[in-house]
Amino acid sequence: MAFRPIILARPIAVDRVVTVHYFEYSSSYYFEGERHDFWEFLYVDKGEVDVIAGDVRHTLRRGQLIFHAPGEFHALRANGVVAPNLVVVSFCCASTDMDFFRGKILPAGDAERSLLGRIVAEGQAAFSTPLDDPATTAMERSAAAPFAAEQLLGAALEELLIRLVRRGEAPPPTPPSVIHTTGREELFDRVRTYLEGNLGRGLSLEEVCRDNLVGRSRLQQVFRERTGGGVMEFFGSLKIEAAKGLIREGRKNFTEIAGELGYQSIYYFSRHFKKATGMSPSEYASSVKLLSSKTRPGE
Repeated sequence: MAFRPIILARPIAVDRVVTVHYFEYSSSYYFEGERHDFWEFLYVDKGEVDVIAGDVRHTLRRGQLIFHAPGEFHALRANGVVAPNLVVVSFCCASTDMDFFRGKILPAGDAERSLLGRIVAEGQAAFSTPLDDPATTAMERSAAAPFAAEQLLGAALEELLIRLVRRGEAPPPTPPSVIHTTGREELFDRVRTYLEGNLGRGLSLEEVCRDNLVGRSRLQQVFRERTGGGVMEFFGSLKIEAAKGLIREGRKNFTEIAGELGYQSIYYFSRHFKKATGMSPSEYASSVKLLSSKTRPGE
């Protein structure tokens, strides 16, 4: 009996990536716009941003994706208040099924956000080009890239596109924390919300356990499973992300930011910030200003 292999159908195939970016812009960032002959999408990871697509203006908020078809003019600006974090990926795909994305703004659910994270992570691994440089026109391969990093990036990108097409324009499913969730997920979500609402306090682990009616060992176990670290480490990372946003917004000095986030002194804040980011607050502020002064050449 002769076997006959089947060539797998690939209605959406991406074998060329132009750029992969993760930007932390200031609240005053403005990009005058461009057009090019390949696809691009923008995902708002934090904050919000105003986008011009063709001759239409949109306001995108956290969790939304917008696609720009080849040849479409697009520009963006921050709203002057909130400092946005953005994922921007440009790629080549000749599939006619990509027509689904023309003029689309789509919500990202948990699965899509996970894929976006994989795209950024594999981009960082595969390329030596910084992902936060908007002037990039060609990615340089990293000599230290792990095996098949580019292939995994492409696989994650294709899966993202396929999932979005399958889902159509329906809203993403309700997160598991709302329906049929496990006790661990409920606990994690409840404590995370509690921590996000108390960034201005110098909480102790005992206080977190007391206020959330949970034992120390169980809480630590849940957070290590979900984040790879303990609850206080997670709380510290939330403070740093909030600090980065406040620095990019530019309305408060470092002393005011340190006080707002519950640090005992500007010295302790600066030390924690540098340990977490590799930069002092002033160095981070300078890097944001430099990033905001760059634009990608029009094509």
